[in-house]
Amino acid sequence: MQEFDLVITGGTIATASDTFQCDIGISDGKIAALGTGLKGAEVIDATGKYVLPGGIDSHVHIAQPSSGGIVMADDFESGTRSALFGGNTTVLPFCLQQKGQTIRQALNDYHAKQDGECYTDVSFHLIITDPTPEVLGQELPAAFEDGYKSFKVFMTYEDMRLNDAELLQTFDVARDFGATVMIHCENEDAIKFLIEKHEAAGKLRPTSHATTRPVAVEREATHRALSLAEVVDIPLVIVHVSNRAAMEEIGRARARGQKVTAETCPQYLTLTAKDLEGMDWEGAKFVCSPPPRDEKEQEACWEGIINGTFDLFSSDHCPFRYDSEDGKLNPRGRTNFRYVPNGIPGVETRMPILFSEGVMKGRIDLSRFVAVTSTNHAKTYGLYPRKGTIAVGSDADIAIWDPSETRVVAHADLHDGSDYSPYEGMELTGWPTTVILRGKPVIAGGALKSEKGNGTYLRR
Repeated sequence: MQEFDLVITGGTIATASDTFQCDIGISDGKIAALGTGLKGAEVIDATGKYVLPGGIDSHVHIAQPSSGGIVMADDFESGTRSALFGGNTTVLPFCLQQKGQTIRQALNDYHAKQDGECYTDVSFHLIITDPTPEVLGQELPAAFEDGYKSFKVFMTYEDMRLNDAELLQTFDVARDFGATVMIHCENEDAIKFLIEKHEAAGKLRPTSHATTRPVAVEREATHRALSLAEVVDIPLVIVHVSNRAAMEEIGRARARGQKVTAETCPQYLTLTAKDLEGMDWEGAKFVCSPPPRDEKEQEACWEGIINGTFDLFSSDHCPFRYDSEDGKLNPRGRTNFRYVPNGIPGVETRMPILFSEGVMKGRIDLSRFVAVTSTNHAKTYGLYPRKGTIAVGSDADIAIWDPSETRVVAHADLHDGSDYSPYEGMELTGWPTTVILRGKPVIAGGALKSEKGNGTYLRR
């Protein structure tokens, strides 16, 4: 009988479509066999545990340039290490094209940051902020040909947003080359109008972040983005959806025959706008866009996870330090909500939150959990079936979950570069205690067994 490099035995295996029990035989970093009685040079007994595909977080911000002296809290070492401890084996961060920068220079700079630093596999999305004729006619097509097949555009943030004409032109290039477009839907002009009114009234605390970005600005932008995509006839990925009204826009577009992929995040299932009301500027810890809503919108987002409205569950990990001159409490951010950096950490807690609140509380089953945390990400962004499933020939990226392990979230136990967790104090049941990347155990017994640089870049 063939002896494999590694055999996992005794566990309950789940894919996006099935749950079953068998041994997994791994050789040369790939899943080589699914069966019974397999023999291996190394054996992991997963009795009483769940054996799932490694998580894929397709929406993370790591080492991304910021303006105004703000510094992101995670580089690739800390960001991918944190992801690994959360059961992720692949992350897809964003390579930001800054105004006036060529796409090739942005990619070269970003690759230099990740080279030799990663604990997980990585692949980049682009962010397009400056769609000049040269970018649209030459640079973006060249990037697509090189395997950078997805990009994000913004309808908010003055230094990043594209107007409707620019969105149409950028969508058109994506259509010609079969690229995947992600879009952040919030109406910047409406937000600016509301910010000016809040400032005039002296409403400067972090809680005003939520009231200057109400549901209506997300709903309108979602409708407009889908309408523009319909004009060009392209599929669209609507990221970090936070409320029922935006979900309904997505449902109507699908009913018209549009192909729309929808994503939500842990903050919209667990946090509310009330968290931004914290004393002594503590509310700044929860500033992200779109902002957390209320309990009714939480329930709507849970419905979307359960009924299939949402295809993707991502962290939107965008970490800044709270108590720092270059983070949330920068000199201007200490006195005015509009200067608090947008984003919260969460790559390590993404899957434990959904496992505990979703699987363990009976809202979703294991297959749905696997679909929205791994398989659908791989399918959406051109990594399937190499990634995102447990099948013969796929990379042996596996997370073994202990459904009996209960932990209280404490940032002191996490591994990102921030100095807080927005989920501090949550009691969660179910954690990934063993993580395997391309056939090698990199987390075992909850401890790191890997060195940085074991992660590789994935060309798509």
